[in-house]
Amino acid sequence: MAHSSAYIPAPVDRALVWLRRDLRLSDQAALHHALAQARQVWCVFVFDTTLLDALPRADRRVEFIHASVAEIDTALRAQGSALIVRHGDPLVELPALARQLDVQVVHAARDYEPAAVARDARVRGELAHAGVALHTHKDQVIFEADDVLTANGTPFSVFTPYKNAWLKKLEPLHLQPWQVAPRPGQLAPVPVALGHGLPSLADLDFLPTEMAGRLHPGEHGAAQLLEDFLRRIDRYAEARDFPAVKGPSYLSVHLRFGTVSVRQLARLAHERMTGGSRGAEVWLSELIWREFYQQLLHHHPRVEQHAFKPEYDRIHWEHGAQATAHFAAWCEGRTGYPIVDAAMRQLNQTGYMHNRLRMIVASFLTKDLGLDWRRGEAYFARQLNDFDLAANNGGWQWAASTGCDAQPYFRIFNPVSQSRKFDPDGRFIRRYVPELAALDDASLHAPWEAPAIALATAGVLLDRDYPRPIVDHAVARERTLERYAVVKRPAKG
Repeated sequence: MAHSSAYIPAPVDRALVWLRRDLRLSDQAALHHALAQARQVWCVFVFDTTLLDALPRADRRVEFIHASVAEIDTALRAQGSALIVRHGDPLVELPALARQLDVQVVHAARDYEPAAVARDARVRGELAHAGVALHTHKDQVIFEADDVLTANGTPFSVFTPYKNAWLKKLEPLHLQPWQVAPRPGQLAPVPVALGHGLPSLADLDFLPTEMAGRLHPGEHGAAQLLEDFLRRIDRYAEARDFPAVKGPSYLSVHLRFGTVSVRQLARLAHERMTGGSRGAEVWLSELIWREFYQQLLHHHPRVEQHAFKPEYDRIHWEHGAQATAHFAAWCEGRTGYPIVDAAMRQLNQTGYMHNRLRMIVASFLTKDLGLDWRRGEAYFARQLNDFDLAANNGGWQWAASTGCDAQPYFRIFNPVSQSRKFDPDGRFIRRYVPELAALDDASLHAPWEAPAIALATAGVLLDRDYPRPIVDHAVARERTLERYAVVKRPAKG
């Protein structure tokens, strides 16, 4: 059984599909609806200068997008069409292209981030001036913000009841793919005057990164990663917490840019869960967490700048020269805590960070260094290949205890015990903090506590080869408990 259109569209002659966070041609909602409605269909991708101009000139995400767009272009050319690519402001580019192609409707997948919602509203207005409709469709989630509500019709603010309601609402139809089967010639040739070809990274004023060969872009890359993960998914519940183990799916960047369908992933996970796989059950929960944070951002857009729990906005975070120096040390992976430094170096070098490590470094920034969670959130936003506003904000507010259903503020990760528990033999640390590689396992997690003979044998001199901790965890913990006590006091009138 496949999806059928949610509405019966009036037939039109020409339609345009605006690709954004849905960079694939299979199980593609916008393309499905366009093909169901129009005699001729074109696809367009806009390299949005309003977003790109704020990025560094070498950005792994732009490279991932560029390669994924090239794959789509190749696939469309094999069907007698091509991908129309524009570089500019969608507010200008979309209406101009719609006029040039003389389309009656533009189809796109819905985007839920506040800035994207505002952009789409402006584009809809400009298209309307040209007599063109903009139709948006659910694609990147199973359930949208208002699909799963409490019995009172209000949004959930605790995950477990949301998850239970999500699973109760789920039916096979929700997981079925959108069929994309164009009739011969329906994917129309691009008029010569409009087909400028795919610009190079250099044309976009971007440079290639060192990660080019490791990004696995496009539908093809997603399919390879998924095939590999399905061989490991049953062990996911146990393996996912250990950064040196191949436990995660590594599909987060593909979910972010839509090079894989969330319906396909949820369907496979649900099938395996139904068959008794604990790993698949836990992984499906992670997909549901993603939608929980999406609906949270939709219903509470203020969380983009403020704590979900308003009383936590009263916390006095550290500032000044020492706070600035501490933040720089955290960013650069030189805090003196090997697990934190290894995680941050992984992020800086690859654009990826293991989920367990995201929790550890976020807790360290907010509860050991006493720095505002928004500083860490912004740094992740710049560095993460899979950066997603809702998930990033939700994760940071969870770690900082300022969010909904967050860990209690008095739960403070000890970076050394976390390190010993989740990287017991130091494989991950040795990979990203090679200056400590010769230390024995017992000394590796807290080198400042290591016997002098162990340091000498490994050729490690603290402060020369590796820094001492920039804060004492036990002291920092007490300061954090004092800092967060403000949430218990009534706000001053």
